[in-house]
Amino acid sequence: MRIGEIAELVGVTSRAIRHYHHIGLLPEPGRRANGYRVYGVRDAVVLARIRRLTEIGLGLDEVRDVLADAEGRELMEVLAELDADLARQESGIRERRRRLARLLDGPVSAEEPVSPALAELLGTVPATGSPTAAKDREHLVLLDTTGGGSELYAALAPLAEDPAVHALYERLDALDGAPVDDPRIPPLAADLAAVVPDGVLAAIPSDGPVMTGFGEALLDDYAPAQAEVVRRMMAALTARVAGRAAG
Repeated sequence: MRIGEIAELVGVTSRAIRHYHHIGLLPEPGRRANGYRVYGVRDAVVLARIRRLTEIGLGLDEVRDVLADAEGRELMEVLAELDADLARQESGIRERRRRLARLLDGPVSAEEPVSPALAELLGTVPATGSPTAAKDREHLVLLDTTGGGSELYAALAPLAEDPAVHALYERLDALDGAPVDDPRIPPLAADLAAVVPDGVLAAIPSDGPVMTGFGEALLDDYAPAQAEVVRRMMAALTARVAGRAAG
């Protein structure tokens, strides 16, 4: 993605991104031969976290501390101090305090804060060491920043608790380092598409904005064989939606 594309995706300005680069808050991405920066999903995830943290009132120095603390302990301390601050202010900050209270009720990770609806969904996901499951979680947090809805999260709830889904993640993890013609790819893509409920597809707006470059960046976040699985799965889901619309 170019800087304008990632700015539109996350909901910040290109000027803000350049400022974050200047102060070392957001690492500089690689550049093409023509000098243009090229951003991937990893950059979007970090930028989304910065936006979330600044929205609830943290200064950039506090955001830097939070991002540097992978365990989330620094975030808990900062949020507690901010909550005491907000308690002394006018009623306009009550919604922000409600979000903070939800965060302070449970363990805080480097991905948070997120919307209450997504926090509820993530709270039902069993602990797992799957790298691809962790990617999906980060993609959901990124989606939440760009306007993911409670209807979609509710539709995803059955998947979060389905043991079969965790077995599929293990199969996808096993393809890390495999060639793109690995025979395990087609059946896994079909199984992943089959497990997605119709409610999830119905909850995705058909007329939503298409972020140029985001699809390619998403696939680049996976190893080649895993990206091929995701590509085939999305094609199958697109065909399924088209078939239902035609019927």
